[in-house]
Amino acid sequence: MENVKDLRAEGYVTEEEIPKFTLDLPPNYKFNEDKLIAEFASYIDSTYNQHYAKEKFQATEFIIDGGHGTGFCIGNVLKYAQRYGKKGTRDDARKDLLKVLHYALIQLHVHDSD
Repeated sequence: MENVKDLRAEGYVTEEEIPKFTLDLPPNYKFNEDKLIAEFASYIDSTYNQHYAKEKFQATEFIIDGGHGTGFCIGNVLKYAQRYGKKGTRDDARKDLLKVLHYALIQLHVHDSD
């Protein structure tokens, strides 16, 4: 907040602009959320380059269009969450968490589309 005082004293911002100015500052992430979200976006991008996604439509689209999206997505969230840490390496467990997040994100799309 010291910088805001300096800007106000120099006449660069008014009292009304200060709340807007301070809200525009990036959050002080405690759990590396910004880096993890960037990694998550990269993971999602990579799924579109995999063999099952190179066709015009993905199987997930047919399942959602058939009205079974919620069951499919929530089922996969549960599957990968329950499998977490029980199969393979620590890196495999981390990939399971990315899958949980991805299916949850697809479910948000299904939820918002209903």
